[in-house]
Amino acid sequence: MEDNIPIIELKDVDITNGDSLVIAGLSLVINPGEFVYLTGKVGSGKTSIIRTLIGENPVNTGYARIDNFNLLKIKRKQIPFLRREIGVVFQDFQLLMDRSVEENLMFVLKSTGWKDKGEMIARIENVLNDVKMTSKAHKMPHQLSGGEQQRIAIARALLNNPKIILADEPTGNLDSDTSNGIMELLKEINRIKGTAIVMVTHNRDIVKNYPGRILLCEDNECRDI
Repeated sequence: MEDNIPIIELKDVDITNGDSLVIAGLSLVINPGEFVYLTGKVGSGKTSIIRTLIGENPVNTGYARIDNFNLLKIKRKQIPFLRREIGVVFQDFQLLMDRSVEENLMFVLKSTGWKDKGEMIARIENVLNDVKMTSKAHKMPHQLSGGEQQRIAIARALLNNPKIILADEPTGNLDSDTSNGIMELLKEINRIKGTAIVMVTHNRDIVKNYPGRILLCEDNECRDI
């Protein structure tokens, strides 16, 4: 899409968690290259927004678009294509523990339609270089520290050159020094690649030390502060 067109556009969207309404009538515009924090207490709807944007929670009201996908009209078979356009980073890393770092990344490329072995190997080398983990390609996840596992998770999110990364508490399981390293990496990706980043966090120090646009979720609303 053109750079001046929002990458995410929601108008009057009810955000649900199961049968519960957590945010009523959310309207939100996120432009290419933005760095946005979703903040608020546990249960305020932050993660539910992320789940909605990746097609995990259905959209039944208003208007919702992420990149070229209309979330009101999206069919189940289209959701994998939506997720190819989005990089997702989770708090608990979600690496496959029975295979090496390289095999984790190869699995994602194969499952998102890559065919050429040489191109896949080159892409894996590129993203591992982006996160400064080239020496860890043949390690198993359990041989890595938490911070290293999260760097691999970020490399995985970069594989398909997404226009946006959705990061759900990516520093939640990490100590402060390691968290700072992850934040510096995300900020670098945002700055150098122009990748928009939407990050869920309740860590006030991170928000203070790594400035970005801040959205506060509370009282069934989510708004800029």
